Amino acid sequence: MFEEAEAGLEADVPANLIKDPDWWKGAVIYQIYPRSFNDSNNDGIGDLNGVTERMDYIASLGVDAIWLSPFFTSPMDDFGYDVSDYEDVDPMFGSLADFDRMLAAAHGRGLKVIIDLVISHTSDQHPWFVESRSSKDNAKADWFVWADAKPDGTVPNNWLSIFGGAAWEWDSRRCQYYMHNFLASQPDLNFHNEEVQDAVLGAAKFWLDRGVDGFRLDTVNFYVHDKQLRDNPPLSADEAPSTVDPTNPYGYQDHVYDKTQPENLVFLEKLRDLLDKYPGTTSVGEIGHDGLAVELTRSYTETGKRIHMAYSFDLLTPQHSARYIRRIVEEMNAGIGSGWASWALSNHDVKRVGSRWGDGKDLQKFAPLETALCASLRGTPCLYQGEELGLTQADVPFEKLQDPYGIRFWPEYKGRDGCRTPMPWTKDAANGGFSDAEPWLPVAEDHLAMAAFEQDKDDTSILNRNRAFYAWRQQHEPLKKGDMAFLDSDGETLVFTRSHNGETILCAFNLGAEPATITVPDLDLSDLKAPGFTGAVEGSTITLLGLDAVFARVKS
Repeated sequence: MFEEAEAGLEADVPANLIKDPDWWKGAVIYQIYPRSFNDSNNDGIGDLNGVTERMDYIASLGVDAIWLSPFFTSPMDDFGYDVSDYEDVDPMFGSLADFDRMLAAAHGRGLKVIIDLVISHTSDQHPWFVESRSSKDNAKADWFVWADAKPDGTVPNNWLSIFGGAAWEWDSRRCQYYMHNFLASQPDLNFHNEEVQDAVLGAAKFWLDRGVDGFRLDTVNFYVHDKQLRDNPPLSADEAPSTVDPTNPYGYQDHVYDKTQPENLVFLEKLRDLLDKYPGTTSVGEIGHDGLAVELTRSYTETGKRIHMAYSFDLLTPQHSARYIRRIVEEMNAGIGSGWASWALSNHDVKRVGSRWGDGKDLQKFAPLETALCASLRGTPCLYQGEELGLTQADVPFEKLQDPYGIRFWPEYKGRDGCRTPMPWTKDAANGGFSDAEPWLPVAEDHLAMAAFEQDKDDTSILNRNRAFYAWRQQHEPLKKGDMAFLDSDGETLVFTRSHNGETILCAFNLGAEPATITVPDLDLSDLKAPGFTGAVEGSTITLLGLDAVFARVKS
């Protein structure tokens, strides 16, 4: 059982963590949402010491790195994505000393640590914004995106906030509007100002000096806006809304001016120069792409120039047919050039894949299958906390909702709280062992039977099947860094190869419930016996049960 790590563990970074500068290619990254992971002080909110306590559990998963969602000082209007101090830990989560202990505990177990860097905007309580809004001629007057009203007092242009309404908020101190892509309390920084760029790079340096291994860059293509503040055009009549949520008008614009500006690439080159001064560090950027995933991933991740990886949203969708997955991945592979993608099937912003793709399926079979599929694609897979257990989306009643996005668009859209409920650790303890106090979100009743330490006891559980697969995957370099090519197959099957240094592995998945037989002419296969899957190969014939997979070496 993996109930508590040594909270005081201090260790130097092991040599194996830095010997391969490309360790991030194909590494499995485990996303931790600290508020909901583990509460060490019983205040109902997860914290950094809680992460340290569970470090043995994290290491047991067979992942290579952890990604921590924001823990910086914040008023928590958007649960840490509204930062008021980039260089400190919010007391809710602990202290800088707690962070250092957590970092040492991870490094001591061979795990890299990536932190969420949120620099497209700050909190309106950040000292930079407090000074900026105080007058039109202070030292930071141009650090945020300010604009005069139109002659009739209306907003400067038609830009919209992702969280609803105009992307402009009137400020009575300056008698101007300021821009916010998200909540009104999250003003956008002005990246046309070189001092702003230097300030956020200084914040990044603070954490690199502290020993972090890289950054997940929140909304990485939102940093720079159109200086002329031109209106976004509407989508053409034959284009679908760009957001998964059709109730949000944000999705009806073509966002050509409020984000994804060419100057953004210049700033990312500065950021890469900084990262390159810290060997072995990496970066993964969250791109809100509006249909430009391949093009932006190619330009943002061009080898050695900008960020290392781009986080794709294309599998965080309701669509999940074999045909859809093949099209998305094939287009990415064909168009990415020298770049590198990062794939995820769940995160803290979307409905869990166990419900989104697994509804109506046998979860005991589906959950290990989807994690194996994600980890077999060319790119770097991200595993969201609880996904290793097969957790489904929690149903949070309106009176318990915390997410301002969900509260605003209820009931057509219930927000993000259902994928953010606390991790269940033990079946019979209060609140699933997450906390002795009432948690900030309720623990889902149907999650208790899937609690981590219950599954730990069962060799056939979803958790242990995922652990076994990741351990097996570590032995096969083509699954981490290899090139990828699809082979034709029928129905809900996916067949592709991964090739690296003269070794080729064939991967076959049956996403449907019915058995399937696949013939791959001209290939002679040898079953690699991936743990937990019962698919078989004989010569060039593959047989799969429903929700099953097989991995085979292609004989030369």
